[in-house]
Amino acid sequence: MTGGLVVEGLGVALAGRTVLSGISFAVAPGEVLAVEGASGAGKTTLLRACAGLVPHAGLVRAAARPAMVFQHHALARRLSATDNVMVGALARIGFARAVLRLWPAPERALAAGCLERVGLGAVGRRRADTLSGGQRQRVAIARALMQQAPVLLADEPVASLDPENAEAVLLLLRDLARRSGLAVLVSLHQPELARRHADRRLRLDAGRMVPA
Repeated sequence: MTGGLVVEGLGVALAGRTVLSGISFAVAPGEVLAVEGASGAGKTTLLRACAGLVPHAGLVRAAARPAMVFQHHALARRLSATDNVMVGALARIGFARAVLRLWPAPERALAAGCLERVGLGAVGRRRADTLSGGQRQRVAIARALMQQAPVLLADEPVASLDPENAEAVLLLLRDLARRSGLAVLVSLHQPELARRHADRRLRLDAGRMVPA
């Protein structure tokens, strides 16, 4: 498969305990693949391994390092929405310039565009701690888009949202996959949401893939 994400024989052991074993799948550009499973099944570890955040055995292949949206959005509450999105450009502009908020004009324009893509073009100057939960998760998605990665990993992105906002965020992820050709891998605790919003589903049980 050209582009997207390919995982073959993935295994993860943490503190001497096997967390994932023999995981293989692929996510094509423009596709949303949902990972289902109970708490402790290994969903978060799978996404973190795909993002290169935990050591693993097996193959994880993507055109560039995937971008990740964390369950609790991980925003700097006192920074504006725009400044939070700009963090996605750290690899391009360097930590020193970021600390001084010396963002190049093209990067600021890109951040504004990312906020527009998630429906938050009007809130760029607002501090993150003044936004609703759904808005904060959208800012986190915009920050991931700022990385310009071909693969987007979303770890339980709607776990703390009410049903209306959960639907909106998952519709947004599906739309981004379609319009931008992103390969989206999203972990979800709720099978009904996965059925409505994912193109395909896989299920983890005690660190192994089982029929969804």
